[in-house]
Amino acid sequence: MSTSLRVTDVGRYEPPPPAPAQDKYRYKYLIAIAVTLAAVLELIDTSIVNVAIPHMMGNLGATLDEISWVSTGYIIANVIVIPMSGWLSGYFGRKRYLTGSIALFVVASFACGSAHTLIGLVIWRVIQGLGGGALLATAQSTLFEAFPPKEVAIGQAMFGMGVMVGPTIGPTLGGYIVDNFDWPWIFYINVPLGILAGILVWTYVQDAEHQHRSGSIDFIGIGLLALCVGSLQWMLERGERYDWFDSRFVTVLAVTAVTSFVLFVWRELVIDEPIVNLRVLKSRQLSAGISIAAFLGLALYGSVFVLPVFLQALHGFTANQTGMVILPGAIASAFTMAIVGRNSARLDARATVTIGAFMFLLAMYLLSTLTLESGTSEMFWPLVIRGVGLGLIFVPLTGAAMAELSMSELAQGTGLFNLTRQLGGSLGIAIMATMLSRFTAQNKALITEHVVNGDPATMARLDLITRGLLSKGANIVSVKQQALMILDHQVQAQASVLAFSRIYLLSGLALVLSLPLLLLFRTGKGPAIRMDAH
Repeated sequence: MSTSLRVTDVGRYEPPPPAPAQDKYRYKYLIAIAVTLAAVLELIDTSIVNVAIPHMMGNLGATLDEISWVSTGYIIANVIVIPMSGWLSGYFGRKRYLTGSIALFVVASFACGSAHTLIGLVIWRVIQGLGGGALLATAQSTLFEAFPPKEVAIGQAMFGMGVMVGPTIGPTLGGYIVDNFDWPWIFYINVPLGILAGILVWTYVQDAEHQHRSGSIDFIGIGLLALCVGSLQWMLERGERYDWFDSRFVTVLAVTAVTSFVLFVWRELVIDEPIVNLRVLKSRQLSAGISIAAFLGLALYGSVFVLPVFLQALHGFTANQTGMVILPGAIASAFTMAIVGRNSARLDARATVTIGAFMFLLAMYLLSTLTLESGTSEMFWPLVIRGVGLGLIFVPLTGAAMAELSMSELAQGTGLFNLTRQLGGSLGIAIMATMLSRFTAQNKALITEHVVNGDPATMARLDLITRGLLSKGANIVSVKQQALMILDHQVQAQASVLAFSRIYLLSGLALVLSLPLLLLFRTGKGPAIRMDAH
């Protein structure tokens, strides 16, 4: 079966003729493996660098503020491309665009590992992010067409496993690589896997049968989109560090994001061939679905951000140990998605999303009861319950959100779906980081009110610490100062535990509060895949 593109007499590319029915879905699982592998690589690279930051700082002679651009630059480039991926896929052809994006991602990954300067590393990370942006939305829309309508949920389940597991294993994999090799290998590992994904995509992925190639390029729309999403993401990444709107810089970013957003929406609604087709949001099902996706991203990425901090800062876990604690939940999520995908025809998204959200809330409640004395066994079931809950949400929600779209609209729909989930995740991380700092300070102030000189319980605790230090040979002159420092550390730790407890509960409540949006769904089933043409 030929996979080449035809060229018309006016020089425009058109997709090849449809494949015979018996051949159309022959390579569906290979396509699913290829695009899911590419998406997993993209998601892992969002978080894998975090554990390598100290090594990069030492090797490149960079400050913490400077090295943070290695992460920020990648994410900003990523979220700019995601909503454009539907248009880009139509303009270049899905096969060429997806393969080219993987190639760009692989080349940039190698260049990142080979970089000897901070500027070089940041530039190549931005390029890597531009290549990686296609690997989410385009991969997901590809799977809607790669599987027969009755099996679409199976493909989405495979993709969902990668989306859920990728952010979880990133820090763990990064910790293992940094501990046993060196930081450039967190980028080099993408090369062989990316090449494999690229070969599979080029061999088996076909252009969309109903894709539309624009005759013009909306440069103004691209500029406004980059300004809007870039400013918003930059604000979310740096807001906590600059104390949010107390900083003129953050305020300027916020005003820029809002202004460019309004202009972007106006531009895309009045132009005939927009870079992002916002008209698909006329679908009530899609609008409600992507709104829930934003809450899902907030709850998921917020909790994914908070838990490793809790384990490593308060329990002294390494990145590898943290990964082993989180792994059972990721497996539970993948297993649940596989079952949901197989039985999607009998399931209603409105029911599974509701059950999943309340399971997530239950898991967050159980995590909120953890103390400094809690062991890994007490974290096992909460994380497994969280994984099952997320598995019940992702595949049905994605399918139901796209239920009213035609095949030609799926690329735009999945682009907006992934964008809102990613931005929701960035917002979740920003909110959780801010609340963690403020809740800890508030709790410490409250606890300190009861830890005063002369209080019997405080004096008894201080005496116990002092005698313990003396028994270990501490200097009698400085022992009191050491005891006070230890007591302050214990107060800080207890304040942090209380802060984490509140954050876990708020993460669960945020997802549950989005459930009324399900009332806007006309159906809880996946798309019927209407085959229209332009």
